[in-house]
Amino acid sequence: MSALALTEYDFRPSVTPHLRLVGKTSLSWRTGVNVTTRRLARARRRRQRQAALLGVAMAVGLVLLAWPGPAFGGTTGTGLPTDLATGTTLASGMVYVVQAGDSVSSIARLANPLDPALARRAIVRELHSSVVVPGEHVLIP
Repeated sequence: MSALALTEYDFRPSVTPHLRLVGKTSLSWRTGVNVTTRRLARARRRRQRQAALLGVAMAVGLVLLAWPGPAFGGTTGTGLPTDLATGTTLASGMVYVVQAGDSVSSIARLANPLDPALARRAIVRELHSSVVVPGEHVLIP
């Protein structure tokens, strides 16, 4: 075989055999941190990330629970729960805190906008009076 006629199995023309023995000195690419050590470090970093994410999730949960607002049962300046203050009527069994300028008739209109006279009679019967005082708690019948 000439030096110019290479087969697909010949990489370069040489007189040395294609297979050679490899000694420990030729394994220079195997220097560095052991595979087991790298795996342990990767697992440790994964646990640290999981613990950090859990801590952040718990902190966000505590902030949301401590946050005052309409989504978590806050009250308005009129003494009504915020979810009911957005509605136009008071439901039976609710406690209404009387504000300045309120009367039994105005509370009755809030309780039953269709028939306030019926609601007024029920409130007067409940209070045993037709007079309300600011700050008084009225149970809507």
